[in-house]
Amino acid sequence: MTSPHQTLSRRERQIMDVLYRKGRATAAEIMRELPGDPSDSTVRTQLRVLEGKGHVRHEELGLRYVYMPVVARRAVRRSALRHVVDTFFDGSVEKVVAALLGGDRARLTDEELARIAELIDRARKDESR
Repeated sequence: MTSPHQTLSRRERQIMDVLYRKGRATAAEIMRELPGDPSDSTVRTQLRVLEGKGHVRHEELGLRYVYMPVVARRAVRRSALRHVVDTFFDGSVEKVVAALLGGDRARLTDEELARIAELIDRARKDESR
């Protein structure tokens, strides 16, 4: 499968967000949770597209289709982050961290900075193995 993030439109990502939150849902349930006023046929079409891309599957319950995600949210999140890092930061994690810590540094609490430092220490230990 290609990169999960790069193959999804904005509306498809919104549909996936609903499915990740709910676990499983009908097209009507998804439609109620989406921003804007998407039509029933649009949501159903996008669900078929997502199914064709391998992101969702459905089960038939009576006359209704119930959809659920196939791709783990963690994989989609990692792919989306990799896409952002590659696109906006030349593939550099250092540039991402610098941007996050730059002008908005005051918004990070001491606890958050301590957790970030712990993650960095853990990454250093993992690299030395």
